[in-house]
Amino acid sequence: MYPFIRMAADLWLYRKAPPLLPQELHATTHRIWPWDLDMFLELNNGRTLTLYDIARVVQAKRTGLWGVLKRQRWGMTVAGLSVRFRRRVRVFHQVESRVRLAAWDHRFFYLDQSMWRKGECTSQILVRIAVTDANGIVPTQKVLAAMGHDGPSPEVPDWIRAWIEAEGGRPWPPQ
Repeated sequence: MYPFIRMAADLWLYRKAPPLLPQELHATTHRIWPWDLDMFLELNNGRTLTLYDIARVVQAKRTGLWGVLKRQRWGMTVAGLSVRFRRRVRVFHQVESRVRLAAWDHRFFYLDQSMWRKGECTSQILVRIAVTDANGIVPTQKVLAAMGHDGPSPEVPDWIRAWIEAEGGRPWPPQ
């Protein structure tokens, strides 16, 4: 089941946090509980993605995106992601989840998210986010304008550009 209480707790915890510019880093901490574990007593890979999801929602709230989504009746959806796991996370460990908007193009926002424990990165994801309405994807410039942001996208890092190109060559639907 989706941890709505955990998300509500994070939203409550950061309710008075200062607003962020779209590209500023948001960081939050999470304690790993027994129900977050897989059969090997490590943080479940699906729950890892859920914790990243919670961090994105709080980051969207702090940047003003959440308010824009509500006013415009838009949605936010994951349009692709790549994950890299590197360190074990076990029960009762505390991790810091970091999220920042790395770049955008005409359709998608690219977020770099990572989890850290005791100064070491445990996992990282690159997430492609689309804002949607009844007609499909809302152009990123329209979303940013609604947020009051008129700056250009930062230079897309080479590793993100390579991922975008690789995803562009991936067959759809799958063979």
